[in-house]
Amino acid sequence: MQIALCNEVLRDKPFEEQCAFAAAVGFAGLELAPFTLKDNPEELTAADAHLVRAALQAEGLACCGLHWLLSAPDGLSITSDDRAVRARTIGLMKRLVEFAAEAGAARLVHGSPGQRTLPVGDEEGGRARAREAFAQVADVARQAGVVYCVEPLSTAETEYLTTVEEAAALVEAIGSPGLQTMIDTSAAARDGADPVALIEEFMPRGIIKHIHVNDPNRRGPGEGTLSFGPIIAALRAQGYGGWVSAEPFVYLPDGPACAARAAGVLTTLLREYP
Repeated sequence: MQIALCNEVLRDKPFEEQCAFAAAVGFAGLELAPFTLKDNPEELTAADAHLVRAALQAEGLACCGLHWLLSAPDGLSITSDDRAVRARTIGLMKRLVEFAAEAGAARLVHGSPGQRTLPVGDEEGGRARAREAFAQVADVARQAGVVYCVEPLSTAETEYLTTVEEAAALVEAIGSPGLQTMIDTSAAARDGADPVALIEEFMPRGIIKHIHVNDPNRRGPGEGTLSFGPIIAALRAQGYGGWVSAEPFVYLPDGPACAARAAGVLTTLLREYP
């Protein structure tokens, strides 16, 4: 396992400084939010991806993946019945798959709760349109050699895809190696699920390809009541060799301090559970 930091934690720094700081405190990679690279991620180019890759490599880091895929620009949706909106959204999803491959990332994480809201009175239609969007992107991801991960989020954030079980059913129904799922410890625990039990149940099915580690209080690992030792131990027991990404949303006293603390906690746990 290797540890990564979701880069919006350091968004106030130029990207090269983000890389230097993350490496200095012990991360092996950054997980990139496209809106931190350009205000409109639709404008990201292959040249941008190569610059990102070079900056990471200069500090000995990897691009572990992309996340927060649809938070910008405004107006995107995978569930809308507006064909133009949906086409634009799917177009960006496909472009970000290409960008991920160009930047050297093997994973994308699709959270974006506001862009998967189910239309009132047309919930089943919204689900069907989302499934079609994921199916289209899965094919592009397969061809690009990357994995597009559906992220289950808490019921406080969305009413669609709120459990690993629901995400697993979607992944297995589409049946493409380009579409998988993941576990966010904060989202799971906020709704009362046990991340260890989820790891033990779903990882043997081969569909868990990424891990986000946060406390249910939305702060970084080690900053709340959730015990991360058993989580790391469960991942080890399942033979997980992928990325474990810290994705805090509350930065106290600030982003760099939060990042450094998360790196210390996770590095210590990986040593304690070899």
